[in-house]
Amino acid sequence: MKPLYIFRHIECEGPGYLGEVLSRLAIPSHVIAIDRDDPVPADLDGCSGLVFMGGPMSVNDPLPWIGQELELIREAHAQGLPVLGHCLGGQLISKALGGNVGANPVKEIGWHTVRKTHNKTAEDWLGELPSRMELFHWHGETFSVPDHAELILESDHCARQAFASGNTLALQCHVEMTAPMVREWASLYREELGNPSPTVQSAESMTENLAGKIAGLQQIADHLYRRWLRPLLG
Repeated sequence: MKPLYIFRHIECEGPGYLGEVLSRLAIPSHVIAIDRDDPVPADLDGCSGLVFMGGPMSVNDPLPWIGQELELIREAHAQGLPVLGHCLGGQLISKALGGNVGANPVKEIGWHTVRKTHNKTAEDWLGELPSRMELFHWHGETFSVPDHAELILESDHCARQAFASGNTLALQCHVEMTAPMVREWASLYREELGNPSPTVQSAESMTENLAGKIAGLQQIADHLYRRWLRPLLG
């Protein structure tokens, strides 16, 4: 099997738990470290799918690799290859497929509840998962749902939390988190946590009962990742 290409945009936002899932399922992957100036591949010949991780930049920033990633997303989606985006990655998918990315009404940082929507696409992707789930978030911008895609997750703080189209899944939330990643982000990005609010948690609140929160998150991630990997797993 050809590897999945995993695009990392900043060192602290790597594949996380997704890497553990891929290792467990013996699915090869190759990290393309944009933060270390790895070149964006010119085509899809060497991969079986694409994964885009998060980052503090905006998809609307004039960065040369953004346009290159957008073109790869469009090509992979057109070919029916699995495409997955987390936060910034989900925003890249939206923009590539004709959507828009702009400021969310509020910053959403920490553990917050999302809800399943009521449509066939949501049922296909989310199946037996509960109707309400606590997931991890860290974003100030959000995406629109492109034409021919369907919203599958929503929340009070961010109306569009995930959409799917064919074998493409775009997430505004972070289901790839591990406990060390949560602690690292709370430290590295601590200036964003100075004024806690209903949508921005303090580092202490974010890391309280962290093992239990991560266990619940990874059960959800297991389901989502296996569904997304279905074209490769057979």
